[in-house]
Amino acid sequence: MAQINLLPWREERREELKKEFLTVLAAVAVVAVLLVFLYGYFVKQRIEDQQSRNAYISQSITELTQQVSEISELEQRREDLLDRMKIIQALQGNRPIIVRVFDEMVRTVPDGLYYTHLQRSANSIRVEGVAESSNRVSSLMRRLDGSEWFTNPNLTGVKNNPSYGEQGNDFELTVEIETPDTISDDDQADAEGSK
Repeated sequence: MAQINLLPWREERREELKKEFLTVLAAVAVVAVLLVFLYGYFVKQRIEDQQSRNAYISQSITELTQQVSEISELEQRREDLLDRMKIIQALQGNRPIIVRVFDEMVRTVPDGLYYTHLQRSANSIRVEGVAESSNRVSSLMRRLDGSEWFTNPNLTGVKNNPSYGEQGNDFELTVEIETPDTISDDDQADAEGSK
C-alpha cells in the first residue's frame, strides 16, 4: 500500500478555513459596525425630528399665549368701553333730570328766603340759606315736601341772624331727590335730542 502524507493538505485546509473564518468574522464585524452606525444615524435623525417638532410646538404655544393675552386685553377694553357707555347713557338720561331738579329748587323758594350754598351728594341735596323768619323756612319745607321731585325735607339747623332783621335766621336742611314716575314729554325729547 502506498503511503500518502495528508498532513500538509490538512494544514493547508486548516489555513484556508482559518482565512475563511477570519474573512467572515471581518465581514460580520464590518456589517455590525455598519448596522450600529446606521442605527445611531437613524436614532439621531429621530431625535432631531422630535426636537424640531418640540421647537415648533413651543413656538406655537408662545404665539397662542400671546394671542390669548391680546384677546384678554381686548375683552377687558371691551368691558371698560361698555361700562363707559353705560355711564354716558346714564348721564345723558339724567341730564334733563338735574335741570328739572334745579328748576324745582327755584320754584320752591318762598319770598323772603334765599340760598347761600347748595351741595348735592348722590340723591340728596344739602341746602344752606338765609330767611327773614322761621315761617319762611317752614314754607320752604312744605313746598319741598309737596314737590314731586323732592321728598323727606329735614331741617338740620337754624341759627338766629339779626343782620337780616329781627327774626332773620340762617338755616340748613337736607332733602332727597325723587324722580317722578312720569317725566314730561319735553324732558324726554330733550334727553333723546342730546343723544
